Amino acid sequence: MLSIRPATVDDVPLIRQLIAELAEYERLADAAAATDDDLRAQLFGAQPAAEVLIGEVDGQAAGFALFFHNFSTFLGKRGLYLEDLFVRPAFRGSGLGKHLMAALARIAVQRDCGRFEWSVLDWNAPAIGFYRSLGAVGMDEWTVQRLEGDALRALASHDAL
Repeated sequence: MLSIRPATVDDVPLIRQLIAELAEYERLADAAAATDDDLRAQLFGAQPAAEVLIGEVDGQAAGFALFFHNFSTFLGKRGLYLEDLFVRPAFRGSGLGKHLMAALARIAVQRDCGRFEWSVLDWNAPAIGFYRSLGAVGMDEWTVQRLEGDALRALASHDAL
């Protein structure tokens, strides 16, 4: 039986483990530095930065979705941004991924979001095919830009006018 539930603070070790498994799958294991304390503070602190859904199959933790809200200036509405979706290999093909995505779509509709967006690694053909099967459209004319580390600090130190 498939079930989806909001994560609680007691799920923090599980969330960290699922993030580590996702990072391994995405060939980014060295980049997964979040600790239980980080996740507890950011997901369940006074001002949560994101929310998590836990997917279970027959009572076993099988996957998760971590999401937050952004804002579209063009639409004048907030959006729902999926940061991470992961289903453990043993549970792929069970329908859990589609159930997690449908749960997120329901949240987006209930919260009057203008869109539901996410990024996917360009080499992850199974995920891209899965998202297309849900009706998602690739935003190929856009590229992701990022500042981190020294580049972020350098820009932050730029004097204001």
